[in-house]
Amino acid sequence: MQTVSSGTYLSTQIWMRDATMNEQVILRGVSALEYLQLFVGYLGVNELDVYALSVGMYENINYHIVDNFGAIDFINDGYLLCSTVNQAVNDLLADFENTDEEALANALSNYYHRNNESFSGLYIRPENAKYFDYVREWAVNYYNDSF
Repeated sequence: MQTVSSGTYLSTQIWMRDATMNEQVILRGVSALEYLQLFVGYLGVNELDVYALSVGMYENINYHIVDNFGAIDFINDGYLLCSTVNQAVNDLLADFENTDEEALANALSNYYHRNNESFSGLYIRPENAKYFDYVREWAVNYYNDSF
């Protein structure tokens, strides 16, 4: 069974809220970056990536199973739980071989430009520094025609 389709919503955020309404989950990775409005997403995508304590009933939700939510840095905006920018970025960097690099670079670029051309508010875990250094230049120049 699939959860509600994003195609019937004008807002990705509202779709994500409704899609996870009855689930005990935290948005993660690209889904979190979309919810935090750092990545605009792709048209027609109906899959969500979440942390969960157990596998749920929806086929279009990718459940990343954890023992508890204690080690996850997340926010609760009153509608759903969502990984923070730091958590989402570090999660994507930690699994870089399987990461949507386009989404990560776009989100980091938006973060950089919204924060006075700085990444200073991001905490990149030492084990993720190599991949962050790899994608950093791409992110800084993402909207630059000369790149």
